[in-house]
Amino acid sequence: MFRTKNVEQSIRDTEEPEYALKKTLSALDLTVFGVGVVIGTGIFVLTGVVAKQTAGPATALAFVVAGVVCGLAALCYAEFASTLPVAGSAYTFSYASLGELPAWIIGWDLVLELALGCAVVAVGWSGYMRSLIGNAGGSLPDYLSGTHDGKFGFDLLAFLLVLILTGVLIAGVKLSSRVTTVIVAIKVTVVLLVIIVGAFFITGSNYKPFIPPSEPTSGGSGLAAPIVQLMFGFTPSNFGVLGIFTAAAVVFFAFIGFDVVATAAEETRNPQRDVPRGILGSLFICTGLYVAVSIVVTGMQKYTELSVDAPLADAFKSVGHPVWAGLISFGAAVGLTSVCMILLLGQTRVFFAMSRDGLLPRTFSQVHPKFGTPYRSTILLGLIVAVVAGFTSIEELAELVNIGTLFAFIVVALGVIILRRTRPDLPRAFRTPLVPYLPIVSVLASLWLMFNLPAETWLRFAIWMVIGCVVYFVYGRSHSRVGKEG
Repeated sequence: MFRTKNVEQSIRDTEEPEYALKKTLSALDLTVFGVGVVIGTGIFVLTGVVAKQTAGPATALAFVVAGVVCGLAALCYAEFASTLPVAGSAYTFSYASLGELPAWIIGWDLVLELALGCAVVAVGWSGYMRSLIGNAGGSLPDYLSGTHDGKFGFDLLAFLLVLILTGVLIAGVKLSSRVTTVIVAIKVTVVLLVIIVGAFFITGSNYKPFIPPSEPTSGGSGLAAPIVQLMFGFTPSNFGVLGIFTAAAVVFFAFIGFDVVATAAEETRNPQRDVPRGILGSLFICTGLYVAVSIVVTGMQKYTELSVDAPLADAFKSVGHPVWAGLISFGAAVGLTSVCMILLLGQTRVFFAMSRDGLLPRTFSQVHPKFGTPYRSTILLGLIVAVVAGFTSIEELAELVNIGTLFAFIVVALGVIILRRTRPDLPRAFRTPLVPYLPIVSVLASLWLMFNLPAETWLRFAIWMVIGCVVYFVYGRSHSRVGKEG
């Protein structure tokens, strides 16, 4: 169960013609992927919500804290991706350091995380598009607008979006990159316009106090309560210095996705150099944009007066410029398209890597003879995600995405420490600094954020992991290529 797949074998597997992905991506492509998946509706909504409810103008500091936590994980990902440039991200890294069962668990976790993330984003995109169609005087019938207010329906727009993006991914990762570049250029332009124009409406008095006085919270009860409250009786507070860290646990989830860049390592022309640049570059750009937007929105309108549904759009309305609200909605709708596609890309690459190792049926790891993409796994997962997006109204399941990502962060950080000790001879184009101290800090930071999640989320996560273990012992363990070769 803890047999490892050595780095040399993993790299040799990428050279088998029938299972080899095309190497077409550059550092710029990877950076665009990272920015494309991280910048979504969070930048237009989450900044104002957290400012109003948790941290006030100090939300900017919360984004810095969350960015640092992600940065610690990013440094660990960068070392692994440059040392082991193979599809699969945290799954592949775990296989080389922790062993087969831990690798299966993290792969099973990533497949769920990225599938749910893609479905959630597709449903959100559909909502924005229906709103824009409504503004243009059109409408969709209720039964094609998804499940709302207890009424059953089919979300046609979300379903079609996932199918179209599946087709783009099958046609080649370079085409996916070009489509993403156009989308990212549009949404980053919208974000920069919002920052620049909003800066002219900032009122200095809105920043006072920058760190509002601390307010205790009542916390939740039962399964709705955070684990940290149930285990230690600690109830997080809003505002004050502790409020910044409470807010960081919330805004952290706006950064989810940068680790997807590592799943494209095998399709990168010079992965040793370009993958670390793509991971760290996209994270740096996104942190800067989040901090700038939070400073602008809390400067335009007093944090106590911000709305919860559309804080940035309503902030522009409050200063007499409602036309910007429409532009923000357009930017959010366009931006979600790239988020959805890159999550689907990441999921198919993890599934492909697990299939190539024999832990899932090998037929799903065959690549298209012309496009060089894992078309069978892409078709299968694209159809599943499209159906889930079409028939499901997903809200609380989104938190499963968060706990899955943090779990992956912990595994990768531990893997860096272990591989440094077991294989110090490996050539490492990028080395995580201060090992083992920095990875240990990364593990503790990720655990702290996990402890802020509700017990209900932990329970769902545990159930999914148990199902994964059953699948492994019934199929994966006996079909493992590493096991057969050993």
